[in-house]
Amino acid sequence: MAEGPAYVVLGRGRWAQKLQPIIAGEGRTVAMITKTRQRQSETESSYVSRLAEAMKTSRGQIAWLCVSPGPDVSLMIQAALEAGLHVIAEKPWYGSAEDTERLQALARTRRRLIGVPGSELRFGGHFFLSRADHLGLPAIENLGCHLLSIREFAVPGSEVAQVLCAYESPDERVVWLERKGKRIATIDLLQGSERIIQGFMKKVEAALDGAAFPFDLDFALRVENQLNSLKARSPG
Repeated sequence: MAEGPAYVVLGRGRWAQKLQPIIAGEGRTVAMITKTRQRQSETESSYVSRLAEAMKTSRGQIAWLCVSPGPDVSLMIQAALEAGLHVIAEKPWYGSAEDTERLQALARTRRRLIGVPGSELRFGGHFFLSRADHLGLPAIENLGCHLLSIREFAVPGSEVAQVLCAYESPDERVVWLERKGKRIATIDLLQGSERIIQGFMKKVEAALDGAAFPFDLDFALRVENQLNSLKARSPG
C-alpha cells in the first residue's frame, strides 16, 4: 500500500495509552475513543449505533479494541464492522462458537478483517508480572492466553508441557519448545527485541491487500478452548 491505514483505538486504560504511541511511531494516524462502555439507558442497538458513528467520525480504517473482556466486546466488533472498519480485538476472546461465526459471517459480508493479536515466536510457558491484577481476571486467563496464542500460531501440533502465570511475582516472560523432556529452543521475551505489535500491524495491513491472515476470531476461540482445557486439567 502506498500509505498506511488510519487507526482508531477504543479504550482508556493502560494498554490503550501505551498502544497509541506505538502505532503513531509506525507513521500511522491514530485516533482515540475513550467512552466505550454501554450506558445503563442504552439498548444494545443504540450502543452499537453510537460506537459505529464515533468510529466513522474518527476516519479510522482499523479499530483496535483495548478494553476488558466481556459481552461488550462482541457489540464493539459489530459496531466497527457496521461502520465499515476492520477490527483488532485483544485476547482473551470469550465469545461463543455461535457469536464467533456470526461476527465472522458479518465480516465476510462486509469484506472486512477481524484480527486477534498473536505472536510469531516459538512455544513457551511462564508469564509472571510483578504488579497486582487490575482487571479482576485470574492470571491464567489474562496472561496464559498470550502464551497459548504463541503455541497455536508457531507449533499448534505440540502438547502443552507447562504453562505457569502469576501476579505479584518477579517479572518473567519466557517461552520454550522442548523434545523428550529437553528444551531445544528458548526465548526470553523480556530480554528480546521482537517488535510484536509492529509485526502484527504489518500482517493486518498486508491482509487488507489479500495476504493470508491467521489471527481471526476462530484463532482466538481455539486459544480459549485450549485455555479451558488447561484449566480443567489443573483446577487449582
